[in-house]
Formats: sequence, C-alpha cells, structure tokens
Amino acid sequence: MKETMTRTAVCPRCKKVYTDRPAISRTDGKTPICPDCGTREALESIGIDTAEQDKILRAIHGNMSS
Repeated sequence: MKETMTRTAVCPRCKKVYTDRPAISRTDGKTPICPDCGTREALESIGIDTAEQDKILRAIHGNMSS
C-alpha cells in the first residue's frame, strides 16, 4: 500500500505555510515557493497588476472548493 506524506513548508516570498506541491521561483529558477506566489510571479511576468492577480487567485480557489 502506498503511503501518503504531507510536506509542510513556509514560502520565502509571502511567509505563509503551505502543503501543496511547490512552484519554483522565476527569480532564481531554484527556490521552492507556494503555488499562489508561483502564480503571482507568472502573472507579474506578463504585466498583470496586483488587483487583477487577486481576482484570478480568488477564481482559482473558488473553483477548487466546488
């Protein structure tokens, strides 16, 4: 039987604790960050402002809880 381990980490970017699979920061290409910060970095790279990023993340989290 396969065991499931939950990894807990603190995101160096936002300082929040997360348990999901990490994203890799675009700033150095090696630092693990939380999925939300990974999404934010991707959106920042294409010029999306913070307010729009917040809306996008709310939509993502809203769809995940359904």
